[in-house]
Amino acid sequence: MSTAGKVIKCKAAVIWGLKEPISIEEVEVAPPKAYEVRVKILATGICRTDNNAITGGLHAKFPVIVGHEAVGIVESIGEGVTTVKPGDKIIPLCVPQCGFCSACLNPNSNFCERLDISGKGVLSDGTSRFICKGKPIHHFLSTSTFTEYTVVEESSVAKIDAAAPPEKVCLFGCAFSTGYGAAINTAKVTPGSTCAVFGLGGVGLSIIIGCKAAGASRIIGIDINPLKFEKAKAVGATECINPKDYTKPISEVLKEMTNNSVGYTFEAIGHLDTIIDALASCHNNYGTSVLVGNPPSSTMLTYDPKLLFTGRTWKGCIFGGWKTRNDLPKLVSDFMAKKFNLDPIITHVLPFNKIKDGFDLLNKGESIRTILTF
Repeated sequence: MSTAGKVIKCKAAVIWGLKEPISIEEVEVAPPKAYEVRVKILATGICRTDNNAITGGLHAKFPVIVGHEAVGIVESIGEGVTTVKPGDKIIPLCVPQCGFCSACLNPNSNFCERLDISGKGVLSDGTSRFICKGKPIHHFLSTSTFTEYTVVEESSVAKIDAAAPPEKVCLFGCAFSTGYGAAINTAKVTPGSTCAVFGLGGVGLSIIIGCKAAGASRIIGIDINPLKFEKAKAVGATECINPKDYTKPISEVLKEMTNNSVGYTFEAIGHLDTIIDALASCHNNYGTSVLVGNPPSSTMLTYDPKLLFTGRTWKGCIFGGWKTRNDLPKLVSDFMAKKFNLDPIITHVLPFNKIKDGFDLLNKGESIRTILTF
């Protein structure tokens, strides 16, 4: 492309400081260095994780461009890049796959050592590719997708089907892959089982899709916002309940509802109280509870160890357990073959300049997933 090797000036959503409002700014995006890829973003989803970074619930350095769930086109590549070329359609990966670290080499792990979970906010050489008003702007989760152009490392891109619709398959950059994989890969839900899903946002609905695909016979959706129940049932929930409708603990409610047969619970919110509720709600011996929601940074969790002593399994889940560069192209191909319906998850599609409206919808509980298009 004619912009290769040149600085690109474009619009981006910059957060100048903790809890400060989103500001649409003109930024300069540097050309990619060795083993890096510059990407033109086509569509990007608004995830609760982005909001948590803005409000302090997740480590991030400011100023920053957040956003991590997207689809784009490769604009140019740096020296040494061999797996993608300009014009390729890709998903930026908030969970990289370098292929060389111990996690990438282990068949049971996807926690690549290049994952920026601590919020360093820079690429591997310790610098940023964004400048705004003369100041470097930090990256977010190695992706930074709330911008017309971004730079990511080659280990953080997955090439996908060129025909895949960006405003739908951007969900594979976080929500769908995380939730679906939590059921299929992490919990390994079994046919005929009973599942309970805490939190019916984009990730929660994707967990339900995974539980249904695995053959669960009963899938109970749990949320304090009953407006989400219709969408949950549309993707496979057999029933939905609101904890506010009961005076007793939700674990007791579920035990009575199911004759103490909940085999799998999933926490897709990231709140300390619901993490414990989900653990207590699965069967005390053969039950498995999976923490999928991103918990708040720098907090400690207190729980009764007898919840585990009786035999429960408690597991965490990063990006649904997928090895991202290997598995996401296959998931997108499955979507193109109509194995998944993502429409119930996408409640709003807005132009990028309406990003503030998208966050308002999220914070008011009026959206499942809002997609921003460029």
